Amino acid sequence: MSAGTIKKVAGPLVIAEGMREANMFDVVRVSDARLIGEIIEMHEDQASIQVYEETSGLGPGAPVETTGVPMSVELGPGLIGNIYDGIQRPLEEIMAQTGGNLLQRGVEVPSLKRDKKWPFVATAAAGDVVEAGDIIGTVQETDVVVQKIMVPYGVSGKIKKIDSGDFTITETIAVITDDNGKDVDVTLMQKWPVRKERPYKQKLSPNMPLVTGQRVIDTLFPIAKGGVAAVPGPFGTGKTVVQHQLAKWADADIVVYIGCGERGNEMTDVLNEFPELKDPKTGKTLMERTVLIANTSDMPVAAREASIYTGITIAEYFRDMGYSVALMADSTSRWAEALREMSGRLEEMPGEEGYPAYLGSRLAQFYERAGRVISLGKEGREGALSVIGAVSPAGGDISEPVTQATLRIVKVFWGLDSSLAQRRHFPAINWLTSYSLYLENIGAYFSESVEEDWNELRNRMMVLLQDEDKLNEMVQLVGMDALSAPDRLKLETARSVREDFLHQDAFHEIDTFTSLHKQYMMMRLVLDYYDNSIEALEKGAKVDDLVNLAVREAIGRFKYTPENELKGEYDKIIGQLNQEIQECLAKKEDE
Repeated sequence: MSAGTIKKVAGPLVIAEGMREANMFDVVRVSDARLIGEIIEMHEDQASIQVYEETSGLGPGAPVETTGVPMSVELGPGLIGNIYDGIQRPLEEIMAQTGGNLLQRGVEVPSLKRDKKWPFVATAAAGDVVEAGDIIGTVQETDVVVQKIMVPYGVSGKIKKIDSGDFTITETIAVITDDNGKDVDVTLMQKWPVRKERPYKQKLSPNMPLVTGQRVIDTLFPIAKGGVAAVPGPFGTGKTVVQHQLAKWADADIVVYIGCGERGNEMTDVLNEFPELKDPKTGKTLMERTVLIANTSDMPVAAREASIYTGITIAEYFRDMGYSVALMADSTSRWAEALREMSGRLEEMPGEEGYPAYLGSRLAQFYERAGRVISLGKEGREGALSVIGAVSPAGGDISEPVTQATLRIVKVFWGLDSSLAQRRHFPAINWLTSYSLYLENIGAYFSESVEEDWNELRNRMMVLLQDEDKLNEMVQLVGMDALSAPDRLKLETARSVREDFLHQDAFHEIDTFTSLHKQYMMMRLVLDYYDNSIEALEKGAKVDDLVNLAVREAIGRFKYTPENELKGEYDKIIGQLNQEIQECLAKKEDE
């Protein structure tokens, strides 16, 4: 360990001299208070250190000591259900130790409990030949998550000894004799540097959807398993509710939620709600498969910069076990602000709007760690890590640098719209500005697994919504009376798509989640109404009669039908639709 002394302090940036022995990205301990910091720039024997704690009271001459290791997270049993800050300090443990609600400086608490014993069940035996990534045993971490204990990266050889039983995370559970004849002790815990992507064997094509149960997402703008999506939107448009819905309902085994620079009261809502949310898949609390990282806006700004790397490293660890993981980052704008502040203190040349020139490459490094992969090890497990990042552009202006840099990287854009939110249309995802570039890859999945004509119906619905936008402009100029009968029907059907299909109540016990099969039925009902009405119109039926059919109410209420009653209700509505269309035609003949 080398030691230096502080030369200059500028907010969270400390410049120390006498650091020739240290390396870039080493973790250091600053002053006698032993504050945690990380070296982010080296210049001769001077090191620029971003300190992850409050630096008030520091002065020149105080000692700085390097640990010689990069910023790393502890990976092992005890992660699930925990609440960490941006550098993986367990907030509940610190609160119990200090007895206060505010983080105290220099507190040293291990990320994973050292005294708790975990029931380890060995699945490998002495004499087995193993390589990095092979599973040698399991730990039942919560009622719903089994942690698979893997051979650490860089270790391969023959198992000399392995035991089942109750162990702490630092006790040796197995000894592996490596290829050089050296014995390597394996524990339940691994450490991994946060800025380095965890290795895998192969990245797979994103050809399966991450089913979320949210109709506007699954049908119109789907995200692939292992995909990346951005949710930009101004204040009050429902970004956080969208992320909560995805955390609850997305087809993922593990959820990692990063509150990055969010307001304290918003993070409090998350911390209070998640333990109370009933997981629809297991009936237990959602926290039994969730890791929370809380880095509120009043916490030191440098730790905010580290928080997304901490979160994605934990997510990659569960992906390597073969789980599907969904990571929510709320919000990357606050993370970019932290980057801008540190860049300014380092006196770097500013880029657009003061953000550093490397903003785009840092965002890409984060999002590129998502994907569906074959993990290391002989078994070749398939795991997926999907990343959904919320962006909070100032004043809702999506032309600002963070949103634009994000859109160049991600393949799904769910644009939240304040005018939709004001009209109480939730989720307020604007169907005219949003897009998904995964449609081509995952279209085949919908055709094969749901219904053959899924993609055709989806495209027809999109065309109706786009035509509605053009027709509305005409109506505002010349009035509704100037529209032809087919155009009036088109407008009415598009209204039905908006109000009956796209509008979804996150707090309704049935409407909160819609299976793909039910989404198909809902599309089918709306478009069957349109097709039958157009046909009846050609045969002379009156447009007013078709617009006011009683069956439209039933079509609108179909979304509240429980999953086990879908078939009967669907057949009943189709029968009613056919009957009412026939009555319209009979009425015309009577006249």
